[in-house]
Amino acid sequence: MSLKYFHLVFLFFATVMDGAFWAWTHFMPDEAARAGAAHLAPYAGWLCILLIAYSGWYIAQKMKTIIV
Repeated sequence: MSLKYFHLVFLFFATVMDGAFWAWTHFMPDEAARAGAAHLAPYAGWLCILLIAYSGWYIAQKMKTIIV
């Protein structure tokens, strides 16, 4: 697997895990508060949106220019 495609796999799993973390803090706020992670919910949501935007930019623009 080339570094270019490993980057795609990493972005996919990072987005899924961050989205799952946001969903956990959003839909189970009592559990998140008990774990001390409730205050991270807005950051996780924004990070997920940014990861999706970066993934789209990477696929549309940057992936074509990387020769590996």
